[in-house]
Amino acid sequence: NRKKTEPFYRLSVAKPTTSSDIVNEARGALRTVRTQRPFTPADEQRKLFGSRSSRCPQNRPASVFSLDASSFDLAESRPLSGVRLSPLANKRVLITSEKDEDSSVFLPKPPADAAEVRKVSSAGKDLFRPTSLGDLFSAQAVPLGQNEEKVDFEEPTMMMNNLDRSNNNCLAEQKLCTSFHDESGQLICNEHITRSGSEDSIEGTPGKFSLQLRGESNQMKEPGKKSSQPRSSGWKRRVTGLKDERRINQWEEEDFFWHIKILPILHELEKKDNIENLCLACTKLYQALNEGNMLGKRCKRRRVLLKTLYKLVDIDSDPLSLKLAKIILAMKVDGRNLLSVCKLAFKICRNKENDFIVQNDTLLDYLLEVLRNEDLQKNSEALVYCMGAIKFMSGNAVLLNEMVNKGAVEMLLQLMKQINNIKEHDTYFSNLGHLLVQLTATLRTLADFPLARRRLSCSAAVSELFVALEQRSSDEDMCTCIVRILSKLSSYNDFCAALADCSRCYFLFLALLNKHQKQQGLVIRIIFILGNLTAKNDQSREQFFKEKESINTLTSLFQTYYELDLNAQTWYHGRKGKGTKHLKHPSEEEDVLIKLIRVLANLSIHPSIGAALAAAHPVVGLLVTVLEYKSVDDCEELVINAATTINNLSYYQVKNSAVQDKKLHIAEMLLKLLMSDNMDVVVEAVRVFGNLSQHHEIRDFIMQKKIYKFMIALLDSKNRDVCFPACGVLLNLTVDKNKRAFLLEEGGIGKLVDCLQDFGPADWQLSCLICKTLWNYSEDITSAASCFGGDTDTLLVLLTSLLDEEVELECSLDRAIKDCQKLYWEREFKPVAKKLLDRIQSHHSS
Repeated sequence: NRKKTEPFYRLSVAKPTTSSDIVNEARGALRTVRTQRPFTPADEQRKLFGSRSSRCPQNRPASVFSLDASSFDLAESRPLSGVRLSPLANKRVLITSEKDEDSSVFLPKPPADAAEVRKVSSAGKDLFRPTSLGDLFSAQAVPLGQNEEKVDFEEPTMMMNNLDRSNNNCLAEQKLCTSFHDESGQLICNEHITRSGSEDSIEGTPGKFSLQLRGESNQMKEPGKKSSQPRSSGWKRRVTGLKDERRINQWEEEDFFWHIKILPILHELEKKDNIENLCLACTKLYQALNEGNMLGKRCKRRRVLLKTLYKLVDIDSDPLSLKLAKIILAMKVDGRNLLSVCKLAFKICRNKENDFIVQNDTLLDYLLEVLRNEDLQKNSEALVYCMGAIKFMSGNAVLLNEMVNKGAVEMLLQLMKQINNIKEHDTYFSNLGHLLVQLTATLRTLADFPLARRRLSCSAAVSELFVALEQRSSDEDMCTCIVRILSKLSSYNDFCAALADCSRCYFLFLALLNKHQKQQGLVIRIIFILGNLTAKNDQSREQFFKEKESINTLTSLFQTYYELDLNAQTWYHGRKGKGTKHLKHPSEEEDVLIKLIRVLANLSIHPSIGAALAAAHPVVGLLVTVLEYKSVDDCEELVINAATTINNLSYYQVKNSAVQDKKLHIAEMLLKLLMSDNMDVVVEAVRVFGNLSQHHEIRDFIMQKKIYKFMIALLDSKNRDVCFPACGVLLNLTVDKNKRAFLLEEGGIGKLVDCLQDFGPADWQLSCLICKTLWNYSEDITSAASCFGGDTDTLLVLLTSLLDEEVELECSLDRAIKDCQKLYWEREFKPVAKKLLDRIQSHHSS
């Protein structure tokens, strides 16, 4: 007997009836930023880098002197490599991001009792098809059917008509449609859901499935009647039925879990209570979703869930936004929704005060998952904000350590490799540049962390960075981002070696210097890297020097920044007294010159390169110009570096030497440095005099200007670095017989003996130098007493003691140092000291 179907009541609740209505509702309720090129459109927005200057340590050449049977001349001070500069600093980038808004949604309230829940679970399916909500949480909503699944919204009457037509009115007879009214008036009923290409859609309702089987069976039983469907075995039908039945059971379990666990929490969130309660509810919601295995795209009611969460986004609370962002990301949204939630994460992480709450949550895991899994070209803008959020997280030590332990270094390098595979002619090339800016900024922070730095050194980081650098060579900001990483890592020996092994390293750096000559932020970092490379070994110096136009490029840069600095000085002095602030030192121009001169000083250590630079008049001329126009008070470091480089170049006695041509002018400039109160400047000037005093014109200049008195006075410093070059100048002065008398007249003999007594076996090199000076001085000795005065006996006792090998070499405890001292004592000190002792003893009686 046929039974009359239950009436299908339509509730009075206002509901959108079409997809267009849903889209319009979302657009009206949300407030999001329009798509823009984040991070890079304007100079003030892409200025990512600080310019805290790095100090350039000075080269400290040693001095080596030749031993002659009759006299000892100070040959020169050998050039030494400079020490690495301190690393450069970065600023935290603050990039504005506008807030995204939410949309409204009506939520069903929980059923009155468990019986109704069971009734709904077995008979009713949700009215809404699962979707990833592509049209929500963004002002520029994507039309349904593009990035997200389309949701069908039909009138109940229309749905019934469709069901009746598709099943020949059998559904009405089976009483499969059941109306259900809960406390909120929300309608929950069975619906006819087609597959329509969606993995989350239902192939058929239980009622429809049973009718299909029955109809097919009846057709098979009727004699002479062919079935319109292909015939299949009963076993196959039974297997398919079991699978569908299992799937239906899973859906019923999810329905039950949804109404018991999830729905009450959603009602708590709908109340928009105080922030603390909302945060607690979000925590419970995440735990419940995880417990019910409903995270990701598995949940049928993702759309209802996400709409509830989006309603809370507009609340101005970073802790709440953090909870919301984590859940939304856990639901595996994509398209515009992914972009919006990444913007939200960026907004949270940008505020440094949120570091504590971020590090105590799992937002980092989901952001790394986005970078690891999302399509690079399809979601490039979302990845930019995601990468920006991670960049800010890397400023926190706890999160930084967590990143490295979770493989962030390897993942970022893999992402860079993917970006590098996109060629310049590709339409995505420009957009991916924004992502690369944030990626390289994060790598720069990671480079400060020892564990991450080791992984960068052991990986293919160098090659990928250089590929990116070459591809983006026209983008000044991008080049600066990449060079910042290289400049930091070049301060470490292992990475510096890997950098030097890159065949195109020097070629690319020189090309960038020529192309972006006036971009101070980029130029100074490249010069810093070159300084570190050329400070290591002769091979690096040779590789750089052999590159075409390498020295000309440095000279051109030198000239450019010298003129810029000179103009700045002129402008400042012209404005002095008119309220202008004091000019800071070192200025940007001075900082470039400091590091540029350091490269020249390091190159000059190589014998052939140093000789070539000594004959390069433009190079020497610019160095001398620095001493002319720049005072010690203006920029001490620049003056010291210039003097150090001149000292290195003055070591080489080559034909057409520019240093020798300008030696008297250089001596005039050095005289000003000797008057400085800065002892470092004084020592550098004395060392240059040590090399230049090999020439008789300079020795005459020293005597004429009474510089020798200053050298004798320096012997009282008790400082080896001061006494050594001063003694070297005195040694060269004693080569001329007519200049030796000053040593006794000015008390120089006594001071030399005191130095020998003070340093003795602690510094055999200085002790040898003192003995050479006394040997030259006593060449025409007739009486020890008249030659050495009251210091004769002290000198005899001291030399005898220092020549006692067993006593003096026991002072060193380290075996390696002891062996080195013994070798130097035997080869250098002993021959000179023994000859001097014999001379004094042979003339002592008379």
